[in-house]
Amino acid sequence: MAVSILTMAAGASALPAAAQSAYDAQFVNYPTYSGDDLELLVDASGTHFRLWSPKAQQVTLNLYDNGRNGAPYKKVDMTFDPANGTWTANEPGQLYGKFYTFSVKQDGKWLDETPGVWAKAVGVNGKRAAIIDFSTTDPAGWAADKGPAVDNFTDVIVYEMHHRDFSVDPSSGIANKGKFLALTESGTTSPQGLATGIDHLKELGVTHVHILPSYDFNSVDEANLPSNQYNWGYDPQNYNAPEGSYSTNPSDPATRVKEMKEMVKALHDAGIGVIMDVVYNHTAENDGSNFELTAPGYYHRHWDDGRYSDASGCGNETASDRQQMRDYIVNSVKYWADEYHIDGFRFDLMAIHDTETMNEVAAELKKINPSIFVYGEGWTAGDSPLAVDRRALKENVSAMTDIAVFSDDIRDAVKGHYTAAEDRGFATGKPGNEETVKIGIVAATAHPQVDYSKGNNSKFPYAMSPEMIVNYVSCHDDLTLTDKLRKSMPEESDSIRQAAAKLAQTIVFTSQGTPFMFAGEEVFRDKKGVHNSYISPDSINAIDWNLKARNIDLFNYYKGLTALRKAHPAFRMTTAEDIAKHLVFDKIDSAKQPNLISYTLKDHANGDAWKEIKVVFNGADHAQEVNIPKGDWRIVAIDGKISPDADLGAMQGGKTMVSPYSALILAKLK
Repeated sequence: MAVSILTMAAGASALPAAAQSAYDAQFVNYPTYSGDDLELLVDASGTHFRLWSPKAQQVTLNLYDNGRNGAPYKKVDMTFDPANGTWTANEPGQLYGKFYTFSVKQDGKWLDETPGVWAKAVGVNGKRAAIIDFSTTDPAGWAADKGPAVDNFTDVIVYEMHHRDFSVDPSSGIANKGKFLALTESGTTSPQGLATGIDHLKELGVTHVHILPSYDFNSVDEANLPSNQYNWGYDPQNYNAPEGSYSTNPSDPATRVKEMKEMVKALHDAGIGVIMDVVYNHTAENDGSNFELTAPGYYHRHWDDGRYSDASGCGNETASDRQQMRDYIVNSVKYWADEYHIDGFRFDLMAIHDTETMNEVAAELKKINPSIFVYGEGWTAGDSPLAVDRRALKENVSAMTDIAVFSDDIRDAVKGHYTAAEDRGFATGKPGNEETVKIGIVAATAHPQVDYSKGNNSKFPYAMSPEMIVNYVSCHDDLTLTDKLRKSMPEESDSIRQAAAKLAQTIVFTSQGTPFMFAGEEVFRDKKGVHNSYISPDSINAIDWNLKARNIDLFNYYKGLTALRKAHPAFRMTTAEDIAKHLVFDKIDSAKQPNLISYTLKDHANGDAWKEIKVVFNGADHAQEVNIPKGDWRIVAIDGKISPDADLGAMQGGKTMVSPYSALILAKLK
């Protein structure tokens, strides 16, 4: 989502849970239905349809031979059940290969045809739902397929990518460019012979890929893919069917399903989990959305005067606090976890949803797979009728269970504020961010040495556990780290900027919580200075894999960071109490030594094999002196080099100079 700021509603009050606005009163007596046969069930007795539309006066089922053109070969009047608000129709035979839509009449008006909100397979451009046999879409070995086991969220290392960005450039060496299948191809290389694609991910060492929206979105014409259209996909159309432009044949509804599963299985076989970016907070259209075409007014929030509320910044927002919408979100993620073996969900603008819904999401997913990771943006892009204390804001993360939020604290403090391209941060020489960086280091938990009153974005410890925090310095939104460094350090060379990049990522990867990185950062990928590239062409968005050879030192440093974090549990503690006990900051006068942070992870923190780890960050443009306790130290990172095995040499401690824009990491083995 192209918004990454916490927006607190000015003057918003905590209204009663039963109604956020007078507009809601009309829905209080709506019956709800959460059966698993919405909106299609095929069994031995035939094909069964059920649409939830409690205030409709009439509903017609339209059956088609074709997924895009032609008139329906049959129209069926559906039967209403007032007890649950659903309309049903039953057809003899298993109608595999056919398509369908619903026509709803409400308030005397026939609405446009819709595939409903539960279409799990669709024709080209998602206007008609498809009837397919899902058992025929499973790859070989699918029954035994599973993602990596995750004991703690802090063990996860997230790599955020877009299907097209990752593989479309000619330098990727990938055949199925921009497709699900791109991530099934092994042995692909750059022109210089370096690994790309899934082999690159394995080499880098990330545990999970977070893939930008893969459900069927609205903006790309699947019937005209040669037009080279591009979109991030934050414009949902059919939430429960894969996007056709990422398949090799959008006209065949089964192909996109099968190929997405093949992608998931290939990543699982490589030991990598798959996180799906989900955008339940708004729809691509207002009155024309499938929600409005089935149950007008219900699924979206409105103000008292009937206007759509727009906390998404995209024209509308959904109403997770209404039971049928809550059930929809919960059952939808359960469907993706069950049918596609998805290992995690990243919720776009999660604070538009209420904490009760998010807690139910996490609880139900844990029943399917205890390793599923749920996290999201703990902010909105505007005001909402939903009371502030009910929103899934980062400040309210401790009211949720098994859910994490992004840390905008560490993001803005390390590299400079995201809204101002020229603004520097701790890692690029701007003083005054030290305490906010410390908030990130301790994962926004209470720590006796962190003064939250000096925090830039947060004034209190909002996380009860480091498992509630995702640390990052850049993502698909806003400037890439490369572009940010070029804008904020215009007088410096790329070698200096890469030193700052290494420092920034070292802070992220050694902080408590879950580290998150944006695809291509490891090869110094840029987007030519474009902030919001959601519809920019491949020339802006595609990763140029020639950069890997050019910036191999940077790639190897990232690779070292992932290996270090995996090998040493001291960097991934699981409780606030352990952090307060084992992480000790050194006293540094920031007025005299700005942009300098030094701390110790002591006493085999979190069962680490190393007795003690000293971590020093110098974000200044000059070398700074720190006092390292005397002892037998092994060097893990120094002067832009890193060794997870601590074999960069030895040090006895004492007064030590730390190079500009760099991290010093030392280990006392016993």
